[in-house]
Amino acid sequence: MTKQGTTAGIERLIDANLNRLKEGIRVIEDVNRYIHDDAHMTSRLKELRHQLQRAYDPARLQHRDIENDVQKESIASELSRATFDDLVVANFSRAQESARVLEESFKLIDLALSELFKLIRYELYALEKSYFHGLKGTSKICQGL
Repeated sequence: MTKQGTTAGIERLIDANLNRLKEGIRVIEDVNRYIHDDAHMTSRLKELRHQLQRAYDPARLQHRDIENDVQKESIASELSRATFDDLVVANFSRAQESARVLEESFKLIDLALSELFKLIRYELYALEKSYFHGLKGTSKICQGL
């Protein structure tokens, strides 16, 4: 693979995972907002989602290739959700996995952003625990980033 091909691949990987992370957080945010009326959790998730903007680069869009994505079809487990908790579990997992991919990918090009995504991943772990155990505080991992 050429250097240009490698760069394009990394940018495509980052673009896809930024989208996936933002979407996953938004689903959890909206469940907390519209189903649970939980202003604190909703606000914390919104703040976390907005922190992702630091990594966005419009130039990255040139590497987006939805038409040729070899795994854009959903599998059966992605189509099955019985409860809102199932929806939340799936989207916490989706967001955490994407944060890990971004943490690793940015190690190649921007260590500060790599660290941001590590902190976001740990914050998602803490928020997930808070959601399922009814804890009223959330971690301070990402506060002030």
